[in-house]
Amino acid sequence: MKVSIASDHAGYELKDKIVEYLKIKKIEVIDRGPEINEPVDYPDFAFKVVQDIMAANANRGVLICGTGQGMAMAANKKPGIRAALCYNDQVTKLAREHNDANILTLGARVIDQTTAISLVDTFLNTHFEGSRHKDRIKKIG
Repeated sequence: MKVSIASDHAGYELKDKIVEYLKIKKIEVIDRGPEINEPVDYPDFAFKVVQDIMAANANRGVLICGTGQGMAMAANKKPGIRAALCYNDQVTKLAREHNDANILTLGARVIDQTTAISLVDTFLNTHFEGSRHKDRIKKIG
């Protein structure tokens, strides 16, 4: 499993904690930045992770901003991307099982680090159910 991850300035600290956690779990990480905690534009970083997913350089992506909304909106502009803004394990599990979400977006200002780590675990360890959901995913594009 290879995960591409990025944030804006609001999600910078949480991104670093998640990267550290993933490395401890022996998951390969592509950290797309930012490298320092200064104001940046979230779409620039969302698109870096999107490119990794679209080019099959990573299996899944994680994007973090203040609320997770901006990252989700930016990522979902691109074909084949299904970015899910998640805030609890049930929503995260269903986003994977039913929607085959390939990017998890998180809001660093609205969830704590423990919850974020749990959501990342759920996102990476839940499989798409397929069957009736495949046709629905095709309709999304």
